[in-house]
Amino acid sequence: TFVGFTGTPIDRSAHGKGTFKVFGSDDPSGYLDKYSIRDSLRDGTTIPLHYQMAPNELVVDREAMEKEFWTVAELEGVADVEELNRVLDRAVTLKNMLKNQHRVDMVAGFIAEHFQTFVAPMGYKGFLVAVDREACCLYKEALDRYLPVEMSQVVISRGHNNQSRLRRYYLSEGAEKEVRKAFRKPDEQPQILIVTEKLLTGYDAPILYCMYLDKPMRDHVLLQAIARVNRPYEDEAGRRKTNGLIVDFVGIFDNLERALAFDSKDVEGVVEGLDVLKDHFAALMEHGRRDFLPLASGKNVDKAAEAVLEHFRDKESREAFYAYFRELEEVYEILSPDSFLRPFLEDYQSLVEMYRLLRSAYEPHIPVDKSFLRKTAEIVQKHTAAGTVQEPKETYEIGVGALLALVKEEKPDTVKVFNLLKELHRLVKDKGKEQPHLIPIGERAEAIRRAFEERQLNSQQALQELSELVRDLKDAQEQRQKSKLSPEAFAVAWWLQVQKGFEVEQAERLAASVEPAFKEFPHWAVIEAHERELRKQLYRELIASGVKDVVAWADEMLTLLRRVAQ
Repeated sequence: TFVGFTGTPIDRSAHGKGTFKVFGSDDPSGYLDKYSIRDSLRDGTTIPLHYQMAPNELVVDREAMEKEFWTVAELEGVADVEELNRVLDRAVTLKNMLKNQHRVDMVAGFIAEHFQTFVAPMGYKGFLVAVDREACCLYKEALDRYLPVEMSQVVISRGHNNQSRLRRYYLSEGAEKEVRKAFRKPDEQPQILIVTEKLLTGYDAPILYCMYLDKPMRDHVLLQAIARVNRPYEDEAGRRKTNGLIVDFVGIFDNLERALAFDSKDVEGVVEGLDVLKDHFAALMEHGRRDFLPLASGKNVDKAAEAVLEHFRDKESREAFYAYFRELEEVYEILSPDSFLRPFLEDYQSLVEMYRLLRSAYEPHIPVDKSFLRKTAEIVQKHTAAGTVQEPKETYEIGVGALLALVKEEKPDTVKVFNLLKELHRLVKDKGKEQPHLIPIGERAEAIRRAFEERQLNSQQALQELSELVRDLKDAQEQRQKSKLSPEAFAVAWWLQVQKGFEVEQAERLAASVEPAFKEFPHWAVIEAHERELRKQLYRELIASGVKDVVAWADEMLTLLRRVAQ
């Protein structure tokens, strides 16, 4: 009994059933167990691949491909890269065409423009796969005429009796190690590696997005090569790789079933043309034009914002829109700046603004502009409109006066509600540590937000409660200016008034009585022994003030102040 383990089983060939001729022949499906490419896509360990054909004038002659590659490869089988190279070594006419100086220069020019237009703006990197080592050197010389020298690097193996042209591009073991390491880093050179067999297996660089394929391949040699670009990647600089791209200069993807001799159910839909992606983008935009854009159509800025914010008050509907937009944005990132997008750009920008409005209003704690992929972020930077709910300018000092002005603005109640919530959130975020009494105000604002979202309050009721909260904030700020208490002690005094119903003077006296304890144990939040001693003193002062449930009150008081200490 034989048990075979393989990542690339060959389903069919001129020699029989390939892998299944020996292994798994008693099983109807040919496998004892299988983890398919589709399984890895579902699990998120790989991402889908898309391909596009190079312009016709750059694709190698199809008759030469048929005669010297496809026919020979099908008769002899291509089990590994060495067998592939032996087939190509005999394809003299085909290789001469691929390495024709004029063609190499045209392909290099196309790659340089494509990379700078589509790939570099996303912050990703590329492979150029040439037919042999000499072709790698030819492409390096040609690319250097279009791109800075440091942008590309040849990585090839050494051979015997090589021309001087090849020897000048050899790397020592240490130099090659450094190139491999640098290529994996998003902001380091090189950005394009020129290879023919090295690095096509066993080398993972998730930052690799695009493969320029100018070497005929098939079967698992092809699959292993294109799998270099199917690794997911995400970082804090706005990169989120959701697809890989292959640009085909040899016509391999004219007939994918012929190129990949695997179970068709395993590879179907795993590698798709960009036309499929364009159709998908058009369908997504039609969905947006039908279901979302009419919400704001024909309305002024304020009424449009009100309509959008009201429509998406339910969390489920917002989450559905967010999921829709993320999918739309990911496809846009791949296709932009293709001229195909021109009829959609104005409506896409409107959907971007709608998404930005919703996230800014309902999730102010999330920096929405940093969440966009790079090409959509460019749209935001270039076309940011003065909408009703927008990021405040850095020079804008928010305070009670500005909040009261928001209350009095001539805008729809819903818009005023979200403007107030947004600015209250910003105020607490920016000033909460130095003014701890703001934290309970922020918590009350958050409670109003939740009640409004869950439709327990209508817009008028929410606005009324927020207006009262702003007036309370005004009172707190005025008291703070008159008070001689420390910020922490004043936070306790304000908490006693708001949460426990104390009168101002009574709250100030109790806060002043506990203030020495906090000064005596400034590290109570991180040292347990200090917290125990602090609690003893708090209990004494609370009991002296007539408080019965002293443990619960102390817990609430310390929970508030611990948020400041963190």
